[in-house]
Amino acid sequence: MVGMARRRSRPSPQRHAQARTARESIELRPDYQLDLPVLEHAEEIKATVRDHQVVVICGETGSGKSTQLPKLMLDLGRGIDGVIAHTQPRRIAARSLAARVAEECATDVGSGVGYRVRFSDQTRPQTRVKLLTDGMLLAETQADERLEGYDTLIIDEAHERSLNIDFLLGYIKRLLPQRPDLRVIITSATIDPVRFSKHFDDAPVIEVSGRTWPVEVRYRPLIEQSEDERERSLRQGVLEAVDELAGLGRGDVLVFLPGEREIRQCAEALRKHHPPQTEILPLFGRLSAAEQQRVFAAHRGRRIVLATNVAETSLTVPGIRYVVDSGLARISRYSFRTKVQRLPVEPVARSSADQRAGRCGREGPGVCIRLYDQADFEARPAFTDPEILRTNLASVILQMKHLRLGAIERFPFIEPPDPRYVKDGLKLLDELGALDRRQHLSPLGRRLARLPVDPRIARILFAGDREGALRELLVLAAALSVQDPRERPMDRREAADAAQSDWQDKQSDFGGLLRIWDAYREQAHHLNRRKLQAWCHEHFLSHVRMREWADTHSQLRTLVHDMGLVENDAPAKPVAIHRALLSGFLSNIARREDGEEYRGPRGLKLAIHPGSGVARKRPRWIMAAELVETRRVFARVVAEVRPEWIEPLAGHLLKHRYHDPWWDAEKGKVFGREDVTLYGLPIVSGRKVDHARVAPEEARSIFIRDGLLGDPPPEPPAFLQANRALIAEVEALEAKARRRDVLVDNEALAAFYDGALPADVVDGPSLDRWLRQGGDDTPLRLDREQLMARGVSEGVADYPDTLAVNGVHLPLRYSFSPGDEVDGVSVCVPVAALNALVPEPFEWLVPGLLEEKVVTLIRALPKSLRRHFVPVPDFARAVLESLPERTGSLESAVRDELRRMTGIDIPGGIWDELVLPNHLQMRFEVLDDRGERLGSGRDLPALQRAHADDAAADFNAPADSGFERTGITDWDVGDLPDRVPFTQGGIELQGYPALCAEGNEVALRLLDGPERAAAAHRGGVRQLLMKRFAQQARHLRRGLPGLDRMAIDYRDVGDADAFKREFAQAVFDQVFLAGAVPRDRAGWLETCESGRTAILPFAEQLRDRVSDILARQKQVRRALKGDIPLGMMDSYQDIRQQLDGLVYPGFLLETEPARLDDLPRYLTAIQRRVERLQRDPSRDQAGLAAIQPHQRRLDEAFARHARRAIRDPALEQIRWLVEEYRVSLFAQDLGTRERVSEKRLARAWETVR
Repeated sequence: MVGMARRRSRPSPQRHAQARTARESIELRPDYQLDLPVLEHAEEIKATVRDHQVVVICGETGSGKSTQLPKLMLDLGRGIDGVIAHTQPRRIAARSLAARVAEECATDVGSGVGYRVRFSDQTRPQTRVKLLTDGMLLAETQADERLEGYDTLIIDEAHERSLNIDFLLGYIKRLLPQRPDLRVIITSATIDPVRFSKHFDDAPVIEVSGRTWPVEVRYRPLIEQSEDERERSLRQGVLEAVDELAGLGRGDVLVFLPGEREIRQCAEALRKHHPPQTEILPLFGRLSAAEQQRVFAAHRGRRIVLATNVAETSLTVPGIRYVVDSGLARISRYSFRTKVQRLPVEPVARSSADQRAGRCGREGPGVCIRLYDQADFEARPAFTDPEILRTNLASVILQMKHLRLGAIERFPFIEPPDPRYVKDGLKLLDELGALDRRQHLSPLGRRLARLPVDPRIARILFAGDREGALRELLVLAAALSVQDPRERPMDRREAADAAQSDWQDKQSDFGGLLRIWDAYREQAHHLNRRKLQAWCHEHFLSHVRMREWADTHSQLRTLVHDMGLVENDAPAKPVAIHRALLSGFLSNIARREDGEEYRGPRGLKLAIHPGSGVARKRPRWIMAAELVETRRVFARVVAEVRPEWIEPLAGHLLKHRYHDPWWDAEKGKVFGREDVTLYGLPIVSGRKVDHARVAPEEARSIFIRDGLLGDPPPEPPAFLQANRALIAEVEALEAKARRRDVLVDNEALAAFYDGALPADVVDGPSLDRWLRQGGDDTPLRLDREQLMARGVSEGVADYPDTLAVNGVHLPLRYSFSPGDEVDGVSVCVPVAALNALVPEPFEWLVPGLLEEKVVTLIRALPKSLRRHFVPVPDFARAVLESLPERTGSLESAVRDELRRMTGIDIPGGIWDELVLPNHLQMRFEVLDDRGERLGSGRDLPALQRAHADDAAADFNAPADSGFERTGITDWDVGDLPDRVPFTQGGIELQGYPALCAEGNEVALRLLDGPERAAAAHRGGVRQLLMKRFAQQARHLRRGLPGLDRMAIDYRDVGDADAFKREFAQAVFDQVFLAGAVPRDRAGWLETCESGRTAILPFAEQLRDRVSDILARQKQVRRALKGDIPLGMMDSYQDIRQQLDGLVYPGFLLETEPARLDDLPRYLTAIQRRVERLQRDPSRDQAGLAAIQPHQRRLDEAFARHARRAIRDPALEQIRWLVEEYRVSLFAQDLGTRERVSEKRLARAWETVR
């Protein structure tokens, strides 16, 4: 709807008198064509107008209503007190009628008869008849609200029921009581004149017949089964109807089809179907002016015009004798739900069908073929819905509010609009910022109403002013207010695309429009009108529409300058231009999903129109000047946008969702995530926000629960430090007692803080601010009574805070969190002390948990054993009471004590597979020198292996300890104590002195564990002895007869040179160190003296023993080579494993001297087994079946003890007992060192830890 920027006022009496005088000065002499049907009713019309304020004149096209009524009003003497206003729906009709009426009144256009349309005012003060568009008359109400400048209003073509016509008729109805002198004539085709009469209180209706011939209507219905079938049948139906009409005689055919697509399809079918002399012409709105004009040109032969409903009333096509009516049309309907202007194909109303049929009765009798049946016709609605029932009402509402016409619901429309459409129009105005909270016009809304364009387009002009892009926005606003000037003739599409390719912008169709404008203005500056028309034609631009664009631009430019807006001198940046555009098209944004489909507002699915320059790029976010639904929803005139532009422009329309708040201890604040949507589209997702700003109550609750009671701020205030220390004490009591009912729950603590803190304290900064301003924190301090729900004091001593191991006091931490990894007791182990620890002391946990652990161990026994220890708690208590010295392995101690108490043997390793609850296993936390955790777990040997290098690197004896020395060649180190205490990093540690072999040198070191120190000291003393007796040691490695032979036999086992060193070391070990290893000088000297003369004799003796061992093992290895039968694979595998366990690198140092003498017998037994295996494999299999369970159990026990860092002599004894068992199974004739059997092995296993 059109509005104009003019101040509302009433003409002064003086100006009114002057205008009346001017009109009286001109005499108009109407000339009548007496053959026009309307003149047959001339006297009736004049008499009725004299007597009634409103008259409805109903007549067909061609009756002469439009040309004769103004002249009849002149005959009545009207046009003196005021002008005779004669409205038309379209500008072209207003101009052409003005020329026709002026000619018939013998005056010039612009003198006695004139016209006023947008961009052109051809009137003077003496003008008595003024042709103008209905929108222009509405615009004049802003300057002349009572229309005092007129004494007669002729509202022509009212049956079209456009938005402007309905609004104008409502306005006039309100105006009539104030203007009894005003006469109103409403003209209509024969379409529902009664409705107009009733609207104006039963105004008289005069019916005027038109000049028409009879029309025969024939019904030829189509069969519709599906969408594809309908299209095929429609083409076929048109072909058959045209064939039928061709047999009736000469005359052109007008075919009414719903849209451009159907026109193109039917045109193609008709061209193939009819001879070349038949001319097929399309007629629809998007055709170029030249193509539309072809239907009016003279022609030979037959013509078939394929038209949309544009040919129903708007255009009269000459020469039509026949009509084919599909009964369908595209009707523009706005959807208030999707906010999309839909163009669905619908059956036309009966009135439209009659209008179509009437088109073939203008020049003679005609025939109309309807491609539907009569029942269908009669079932259709009588009239097409007026525009006010199917369009967005934002413009109407804006103007009504600007004109202060009251609520739209109470305005006297002929048919009141749907309240849902009214609500939708208000929403759009709210989107544009045109309304305040009371839904009155805002200052911006009043400015929008002053511009004669759609409110969206008006909005972008004010945004352009703000963005410094008004110059470009004026161009675009004008472009969007007129028809697209680009033409694309059906037969020259590729040429049109090529001619306009330079103007295409892949990011923005708006940018493309600016390029067209710049090119046109450049040419207009240099070319005359004729050449400019030629340039437009060459570039497929409508010169008329380009002129209209330019005129609209000029008008808008004048208006905005009058309103104080200022154009930018320098070209605006694209970002500024598109931000301004976005302010008007916020509800036309869309976001690309997978593929080509976009998700628009409120879940709407849409696509970029194929004709858009942006279609190929498919940007992530777009905005569109319009969303139109045909076969699908298309975005037209599209541009890429950035989502960050949307939020500042759409502030009042956005929906914010705040979620997932969390406490940030480092910042001392509660943060959350913010999602921002516009009409369901995600503009911002998961943005971090200060939660206290948007949800202070929730932020306060989180601050209390997660901050004050959880992870505190970096610098907690004094009251919080004191409270947390007190809470930690009570929590420690809970953890030790393994109960949850000592400390009051968090709800009580949260309620305490909530009641004590001021209401505006919602996070760390607000708390700090309150304290800095002198807030008293006394009410915020807790005492023990407030914290403890119940007392707990008994047994606290059974839960010590430290555990003394190897003289080191290790801190203990308690946690009562069943199922959690940290549940139970954790011992904090400095990494420097890690290697000094052994598992046994930690098996005893702490006294408070020990009884539960023993009960668990007894209850885990098989029922056959457990039944001897009932009731279990009493036995557990008795066991612990009889074990005042809690050293060694707990499991061994429990087994031994139960055996002592009952005589029942419990096998060793019976609890190996038992998985104790976490709180009954000590947990270890390995800490570095800063107290940071390096690792944790309940497997001490595994932690020692994982952190062995860290432990060794971190264990450093102090420089002033006096122990660390290198380059030692004799015992000059004094007496070596077993351990030396020292402090490192504030921790008291124990160091274990040892002489250490480091290459060929000897050094004195403090080591981090007793066992490691003992092993290292033995090697260091051996190295010192070999330095003392260097000549003998060198002889053992290089000059001992037979040594090279042994080295050759050793090659299957390991390196020959390594064997020679090992042999020499074994000699010194057995000669000097068979007893205790010396730790003082006296012992050193005694050791040296004890073996000084025995080195070489013992070496020769050992050589003979070892030579025999190596020769035998070589024979066995040779016997094991070659192909092995598949059935003997297990036996051979077992033999190899046994052999590798007897003779391996280092066996001379690791095998006890007494057991070394048994190796030849074991190797002989293996030889016998191999020999017998070839003869009797089944017998070997029986022996293998007997030995394998023990061997497997032995391997598992050694692995388990290695993991737990246990050295169990009983297991070593079983290892050799298994070897004797092998002799008894495979070479019984060799005899065994001791009696051995399954029974004896079973008893031996019971002693293993």
